[in-house]
Amino acid sequence: MIGFIPLKGFDMSEYILTLDQGTTSSRAIIFNKKGQIVQMAQQEFQQIYPKPAWVEHDPMEIFSSQASVAASAISKAGINGRNIAAIGITNQRETTIVWDRKTGEPLYNAIVWQDRRTAEYCNSLKEKYSGLIQQKTGLVLDAYFSASKIKWILDNVDGARERAKRGELCFGTVDSWLMAKFTNLRLHATDVSNASRTMLFNIHTQSWDDDLLALFDIPKSMLPEVKASSEIYSQTATTLFASKIPIAGVAGDQQAALFGQMCTEPGMLKTTYGTGCFMVMNTGESPAMSQNNLLTTIAWKIGNKTTYALEGSVFMGGATIQWLRDELGIISDASQSESLAQSVKDNGDVYMVPAMVGLGAPYWDQSARGCIVGLTRGSSRAHIVRAALESIAYQVGDIVAAKIADTGIHVNEMRVDGGAVANNFLMQYQADILNAKVIRPQVLETTALGAAYLAGLAVGYWDDLDSIKALWQAEREFNADMSEDIRLAYSKKWHQAVERAKGWSE
Repeated sequence: MIGFIPLKGFDMSEYILTLDQGTTSSRAIIFNKKGQIVQMAQQEFQQIYPKPAWVEHDPMEIFSSQASVAASAISKAGINGRNIAAIGITNQRETTIVWDRKTGEPLYNAIVWQDRRTAEYCNSLKEKYSGLIQQKTGLVLDAYFSASKIKWILDNVDGARERAKRGELCFGTVDSWLMAKFTNLRLHATDVSNASRTMLFNIHTQSWDDDLLALFDIPKSMLPEVKASSEIYSQTATTLFASKIPIAGVAGDQQAALFGQMCTEPGMLKTTYGTGCFMVMNTGESPAMSQNNLLTTIAWKIGNKTTYALEGSVFMGGATIQWLRDELGIISDASQSESLAQSVKDNGDVYMVPAMVGLGAPYWDQSARGCIVGLTRGSSRAHIVRAALESIAYQVGDIVAAKIADTGIHVNEMRVDGGAVANNFLMQYQADILNAKVIRPQVLETTALGAAYLAGLAVGYWDDLDSIKALWQAEREFNADMSEDIRLAYSKKWHQAVERAKGWSE
């Protein structure tokens, strides 16, 4: 792994522990003061698909896997809780959990951000309420976000709505759930970045919005207290750690990655290539409302200063490669995709649109479905794998084009992170499609690193932002090497393929 530093040779001074709870796995990563990875552990957990386009997780498995990897990372590092200055938490966003306030028992499985069960309901609201919701929250009215998921649980789990009205239930995104569990239910909180992804949070007033709560019929008592992204929330209260450790940094995964990439000035942007792909651009201290179907979101809040961002979300990024492996079986390991893609001179006119859970920005088509077009008798698995990797680059390219249209700022460089950026073919193709420099950092785990930085700032582990900025270093740059004619021809075919995927499930 790029950026991994073994513990040997380092002193036993304090470290920062990040709990990085993702869509397909839970990870724990220990960082030192140089922002280097000292030790880490990872554990995948079950993906539950009760019906087509429904995606769930077991909340107890989320917690148990996160606790397990935290213990494993600490043990492998040869340290204990007394060596940890603070805990940072970063998480899959929008995923919705409702639990009993007293017992901590979840009422239902976590409804994952990818889940589309409430798409029809959201579509029914669009004509009347989409403008109101975008103005208040900066979000597009979509089943992606938490609000309609909460409503579904209240409407479909026996007794849930009555219990919610009596104040017996808590809602939280995954950060809130983990904090509740690690503090023995003493804490029910979230940070502004996660709150801004619920479709219930007014990003201008930075408070839960009564009009939206009424629209979705959600009692305010269910909602967590909203805090800054960098402050001491509470201390751990479980037997997992040898001492009480402050939980001091919290941010949704994409905002954490923006911070970990040190995109701290307006106009700087990064894209994370994880399960999905998420382009986020720092827009400064005031929200920039998109005219091209991007999301306006809160990046982070440190002290009294709130930083906003524009975001474009691709639902199927690395998950497309996972699908090739797990469902089609044409690769046995994700790393095979690079060599297979390079084994053919081009895509053979094969294009994949991985809209298995609909299309995100800038299309926001909940009824789109995945397709592969252009197949001939000469098409091979290598062509399909290459088309899958190219689809990731095309989707990111569409978001960047929308960002340019919104801001008028041309993209000269983009910082990248996430598991898929280890694929050199994908990164080079991305640079070619963007006609811009793509920069891969030395430490790829920037999501976890961003949460560590936020936690460390809160407890004085790092002195200030300038001391953190000095830690960021590039590992490799990819420069565009494709003619404009070829780029335009490929992009035209891609957009033709997208049109064939749209509206499929209507």
